[in-house]
Amino acid sequence: MRLLAATLIFGLFSASCAPKASSGENSLAQISDAKVLQFAIPGKELYENYCANCHQKDGTGLGKLIPPLRDADYFKADIHRTVWIMKHGKAGEILVNGQVYNQAMPANPNLSPLDLAQITTYLYNSWGMNEGVIDAPLVEQYLRNPPAEN
Repeated sequence: MRLLAATLIFGLFSASCAPKASSGENSLAQISDAKVLQFAIPGKELYENYCANCHQKDGTGLGKLIPPLRDADYFKADIHRTVWIMKHGKAGEILVNGQVYNQAMPANPNLSPLDLAQITTYLYNSWGMNEGVIDAPLVEQYLRNPPAEN
């Protein structure tokens, strides 16, 4: 009887601590494609190291100072532009979900095309998005020329 009670308590505790796909913090839980996960797992770590301080782990941004990425029309509209901005930075006003932001984003010149591919794959397959793998050759192609709107 004690073993059954202990097993039930352990099972309930384990279930309550299990990752939830709906959690903003655990956006990897929604990804089921193994190839996407190969890119997204290191991409999440890179995002947290290079981007989350400003854009937050859950992608919601920082008030009226730093724009959100999660559910953001500006972000969703152009993967090429996102890659370009991550590598080269961005100054000047942008309009995100009807809100004007004018805080410069610094360049990340030390991020390799693979790093950028992993971050981009993570971001564009999180928070309800499902763009698949954005690989290093595609990122290299994006970095050859600025996007139409930078």
